[in-house]
Amino acid sequence: MKKILIVEDDITLNKGIMLTLRQNDITIKQAFSIAEASNILEYEEIDLILLDINLPDGNGFDFCKIVKEKFDIPVIFLTACDMEIDIVTGLELGADDYITKPFSLMVLRARVMVALRRLENKPKSSKISIGDMTFNFESMDFIKSNTRICLSRTEQKLLKMLVDHKGQVLTRDQLIDRIWSDGGEYVDENALTVNIKRLRDKIEDDKSKPSYIKTVYGIGYIFNVGDKNER
Repeated sequence: MKKILIVEDDITLNKGIMLTLRQNDITIKQAFSIAEASNILEYEEIDLILLDINLPDGNGFDFCKIVKEKFDIPVIFLTACDMEIDIVTGLELGADDYITKPFSLMVLRARVMVALRRLENKPKSSKISIGDMTFNFESMDFIKSNTRICLSRTEQKLLKMLVDHKGQVLTRDQLIDRIWSDGGEYVDENALTVNIKRLRDKIEDDKSKPSYIKTVYGIGYIFNVGDKNER
């Protein structure tokens, strides 16, 4: 099931696009302002955004930049701004397509389907956003509240295993076996406790009351997303 977000303040056009694209395997979310779109992105997993440029509370170009940096979601601009400089600006910001108004809804549908097929063939991103944090395990970039945090290789491996199994309880033995699996010398299980503490110091808002890395006493740990946004 794919989910498309339409960000267009023209109510009639927004509804027309929604009716054109909606089908059994596609869900449509509608927003009429940047504020509404931002709120949806905080709580919904969106696969593709159709974005107007001139919106009542801001500029679509600026919003596209935020979307690309934080969520890495494909964007198609739908706009009356048909100047060459506008098209170039949109594409340079990372937009996947740029469609100028007026346009045929059937042509729009065809181009959206192409974008969705391209998305299916795209390797899964190693970038994950949770709350005010962004983890990119491929580039080894880890951000919290717009500030880079430094993680050791062991902390990165531990965080990735926890995040990959979010909502699941991982035993201490499972974590030790996977994190220190190089066949080297015996690893004291205190090493796990120490690295959990270091991770909490870096990603938790209140390390004395962790909301992400929770201890399951007598068993191990669980990475809890709860009501935090996760991509």
